[in-house]
Amino acid sequence: MLALSNFNKVEAMNVSFLPSFLPSLIPSLRSPPYPIMTGIRVSVVFLLLTCLTWRAVAWSNKEGDDYVKEACNVTHYQDLCIHSLSPFSNSAKRDPQKWARAAVSVTVGEAKMVTQYLTNQKKDRFLRGNKERLMALSDCIECFQDSLDNLHKSLGELRSLNSSTFDGQMENVETWMSAALTGEDTCLDGFNGCKGKEVKYLCNEVLNVTYLTSNALALVDKLASVGAVAFTGP
Repeated sequence: MLALSNFNKVEAMNVSFLPSFLPSLIPSLRSPPYPIMTGIRVSVVFLLLTCLTWRAVAWSNKEGDDYVKEACNVTHYQDLCIHSLSPFSNSAKRDPQKWARAAVSVTVGEAKMVTQYLTNQKKDRFLRGNKERLMALSDCIECFQDSLDNLHKSLGELRSLNSSTFDGQMENVETWMSAALTGEDTCLDGFNGCKGKEVKYLCNEVLNVTYLTSNALALVDKLASVGAVAFTGP
């Protein structure tokens, strides 16, 4: 009874949304219900719809992959670029403004986490009694805080672009992004080649942000080179 009840619900559905070729593949859902055959028909419908949905999703994902790969061609660390920006593929598509803003936004988020990580390291035992490392870490934190400030200013400017002031705004963003990258590079200067297990981990965290910043700067430069014609509004 439950199976027949469920089938009756299916039978009452409007099936006009099905692709035009389905009626030729399966008998009418409105024919007299025979328990075994109707179950087969319903199964066939669901299988076909599942296949169609899977193909649509696969095509959409491939298209998204193409967009992010194309956008990341201008970056120095393309694998990282693709990994970090792939969630934006279907929304950014071929819009250089959206790609630049997405890249800076991702970098801001990562820089925040690393700044907090560096601050927490002041309490770590590997710094106790090592004034040189402690001083290097304090300098690194200061560099990252300045870098984060420049990243925030860059993101704010990208979010408020105006076609009439586009060139001047992009010059500001490029200046701030370059300063952010310089600050992150300077952070590592006091760690003497990042020797030691704990210091190597710290350096890797910092380096990851420098790579993201470098990629973001490349996408900002791409937007600036295209000019105001790429402006699509806030």
